[in-house]
Amino acid sequence: MNGNLVHANILEYIWMSIKNYLALLRVEQYVKNLFIFLPLFFALKITHVDLLLNNIVAFLCFSLIASAVYILNDYKDIEEDKKHPVKKLRPLAAGLINHRKALTIMALLTIISLAVSYYVEINLFFVLLAYFAVNVAYSFGMKHVPIVDLFIVSGGFVFRILAGAEASGVEASMWIILMIFLLALFLGLAKRRDDILLSMNGHNTRKNIDGYNLEFVNAGMIIMAPVIIVSYISYTVSPQIIEQFHTR
Repeated sequence: MNGNLVHANILEYIWMSIKNYLALLRVEQYVKNLFIFLPLFFALKITHVDLLLNNIVAFLCFSLIASAVYILNDYKDIEEDKKHPVKKLRPLAAGLINHRKALTIMALLTIISLAVSYYVEINLFFVLLAYFAVNVAYSFGMKHVPIVDLFIVSGGFVFRILAGAEASGVEASMWIILMIFLLALFLGLAKRRDDILLSMNGHNTRKNIDGYNLEFVNAGMIIMAPVIIVSYISYTVSPQIIEQFHTR
């Protein structure tokens, strides 16, 4: 009986450790990296197996380096996250994972991602390197510069598009870059709005809402919504797209 109990406790400990490390890597955020497949999809080449395989490798490489960025960001934001009603549950803020272990994992993920991407496609390597460098700057201070922080976060989705384009050799059109950037910018404003509302309700959340206020964010979202719609309409009726799909 005691043996079964010990065995159950060991399994529970292992499972909790796995959950903590998956939370550290933010595996659930990998869905964002599906944007990598968009250039291939809209070029109508998603069924080309060789190009698709390259995009899958790019997806894996981007996921690893994105996890490294998340770890660095969480490490820099430990004290702020402890004050947040949700983010205080993250492994580093909650003290569930040793800081040194987390930084070691971050370094390994970065090296593996860059090494594999260099082997697959040199331009993919440079896209990932640029993404990592920009996000290091973000973690070490740019996140506290109003507007600039939003552009960096939104630019992360553009990097995903570029990674997919470079991995598959498919050119990323101006339209897909514009649409993804605008949509990400809108969602970034929505996220800032949530943080401002939390702050107004007495939660001391993050410094990155300094320089923002509810009126500005609301106005920004109201402006961005029609801009996104008009941009999409312009895309659908552009001569380039009509020629590609042979239909309006």
